[in-house]
Amino acid sequence: MFGMLKHHLQPGALLFFLWLCHLMEHQKVQAGNCWLQQGKNGRCQVLYMPGMSREECCRSGRLGTSWTEEDVPNSTLFRWMIFNGGAPNCIPCKGGETCDNVDCGPGKRCKMNRRSKPRCVCAPDCSNVTWKGPVCGSDGKTYRDECALLKAKCKGHPDLEVQYQGKCKKTCRDVLCPGSSTCVVDQTNNAYCVTCNRICPEVTSPEQYLCGNDGIVYASACHLRRATCLLGRSIGVAYEGKCIKAKSCEDIQCSGGKKCLWDGRMSRGRCALCDESCPESRTDEAVCASDNTTYSSECAMKQAACALGLLLEVKHSGSCNSISEDREEKEEVEEEEEDSDYTTYVQLLPLMDG
Repeated sequence: MFGMLKHHLQPGALLFFLWLCHLMEHQKVQAGNCWLQQGKNGRCQVLYMPGMSREECCRSGRLGTSWTEEDVPNSTLFRWMIFNGGAPNCIPCKGGETCDNVDCGPGKRCKMNRRSKPRCVCAPDCSNVTWKGPVCGSDGKTYRDECALLKAKCKGHPDLEVQYQGKCKKTCRDVLCPGSSTCVVDQTNNAYCVTCNRICPEVTSPEQYLCGNDGIVYASACHLRRATCLLGRSIGVAYEGKCIKAKSCEDIQCSGGKKCLWDGRMSRGRCALCDESCPESRTDEAVCASDNTTYSSECAMKQAACALGLLLEVKHSGSCNSISEDREEKEEVEEEEEDSDYTTYVQLLPLMDG
């Protein structure tokens, strides 16, 4: 073939043709696949971009970015990722020995571990944090300070936010919610800051009706959440559909595998899930229930309620023979309210949904 080309091409054109062939071969070798990490099995995992040279792939400097040389069809890439634990012949962009020029992304920094390997660890920027005390997170947990919450957010809770300053409370007293949000006590007697949705869409189906734990019919889940928000404490769903004048749980049909529990105090029934298994209880998890019985935990109380077919509610934490700080706080709140604010064990729709 080259002999024939010599007769038809000038020397300059022949050199250009040879250079072009070399360039195409070089590009073919360099066009591989870029991956976001190298797994413990040594294979490349989480495909970032196919058909990318190693230079382009490794330009970001991110720790874990890797490259494979093979230019293979998408079907092969799919088989590697699904059935083989990643792509073979994985070449890390970083040598893995230092943190030099390693970009871990926002809120993280590179740190050498005990095996002298670089690792990205959570290190949020807390320079703008002005409040130095504890804060209550949107997960209902108290954090030492906002910086500790930001670290928890970095470690796998991207939706975690500060609800309000101070420790998480059991009542809305002394809770200052930011902006236009309102404090609401949920069914487990924990105070949350939520934004009340004051406008609900028009109801288009009778199937949207819900019977609240207060015996009131709500046109939809949105209407119940709005009432909960405006009231400032949990209402909860007794069962789907309009409220009926039931004489016992036999008159109430529960859906979704729930069981009816009879509220003897209010002569109403409520549907609750009864398939929850309880972990081993700690001594500080004991609760006093509405039947004046001490249970090892709230979960144990719920299991007893399901076994009896009767609604049991938390009066206060701790033994029924002791008065805890939570009970004292609760009694003060009850003086200001017509109804006692017990913990109701029925599955609530999320308060914060619009």
